[in-house]
Amino acid sequence: MSEPIYLDYNATTPVAPEVFEAMVPFLRQHFGNPSSAHVYGRRAAEAIAQARAQVADLLGTQADEIIFTGCATESNNLALRGVARALRHKGRHIITSAIEHPSVTAPLERLQGDGWEVTVLPVDAHGRVSPHDLDAALRKDTVLVSIMHANNEVGTLQPIAELAAIARARGVLFHTDAAQSVGKIEVGVDALGVDLLTIAGHKLYAPKGIGALYVRRKTRLSPVLVGAGQERGLRPGTENVPHIAALGAAAHLACLRLPGCTARLRTLRDALHSQLAAAVPGLRLNGHAEQRLPNTLNVSFPKMSGRALLAEAPEIAASVGSACHEEGEAVSGVLAAMGLDAGQARGAVRLSLGAATSEDEVCRAAAILIAASRRLAGGM
Repeated sequence: MSEPIYLDYNATTPVAPEVFEAMVPFLRQHFGNPSSAHVYGRRAAEAIAQARAQVADLLGTQADEIIFTGCATESNNLALRGVARALRHKGRHIITSAIEHPSVTAPLERLQGDGWEVTVLPVDAHGRVSPHDLDAALRKDTVLVSIMHANNEVGTLQPIAELAAIARARGVLFHTDAAQSVGKIEVGVDALGVDLLTIAGHKLYAPKGIGALYVRRKTRLSPVLVGAGQERGLRPGTENVPHIAALGAAAHLACLRLPGCTARLRTLRDALHSQLAAAVPGLRLNGHAEQRLPNTLNVSFPKMSGRALLAEAPEIAASVGSACHEEGEAVSGVLAAMGLDAGQARGAVRLSLGAATSEDEVCRAAAILIAASRRLAGGM
């Protein structure tokens, strides 16, 4: 039996061959501790420096503004809890959105337990935050706004540049979780105007277990972990050199691929949507039609469960939402925040494409899903 067609790139990506090759030497011969003064240590330190420059190039910034972490969850925790600790004398109010990833909502809940106040902004039917709502929510004691760049379930892109400009005009720091967008579209920290930005390695063809946090110069941030002085003291512990080298290689690869890969993915995604919509009456697109990740298609199939549909189509590997909370039939919090009713949310399926996705796979996937939906509909 052949492998299923993989349409779950928003959950994770395979390690690109070029990235794997960049990582291997630091698992074998260049195994030194980067803090060691001898040649083994210097080689490891040089690899980290190169990777830091490569990630900075992808974001259009300077190498000293990149902090390596273990994952996007750690980056989000460092951004949120680090700013809260550093600026607790100024205020204890943070603003976020109703569709954030659990790695943002959970640390904010922890801060609420410690006496911080969190304002959660609503989103419209397309999953976007209103700049007017942000402006109205800002207060004298607001110290941070955290709104994701691209939603992991529906792919909707937020107007981050406009939102960040509003916050920073009031002296408030702005963080965006860009785990889903970096590597899929061009992401420049100056164009976005953000102070902090989160990256996940395994979303852009690097291994799991590596991430990064962009921290604009002069941004006050306290460490969440304490120990030695690695990563400017903000992320202590001996560096994961092989994975850092891999993230650097993945960032370099993204620089080479963009924007051609973006255009190709958008074409394939739209072809998949067109084929499904033509054959499934009542199919609903979830998310913004235009301001959306080029690889992401979230659609609701009418009068059926998205989970049951995927079970009926084992030839496809996809998901009904975030891979971080896939269990059970509970309605997605993202789709509920967008105003979908229980039936529409229950019928949602997320199809996310990647660099290896072919036109043939898109056509076959559409045919498989159409046939599966008809079988389910006929059995009702």
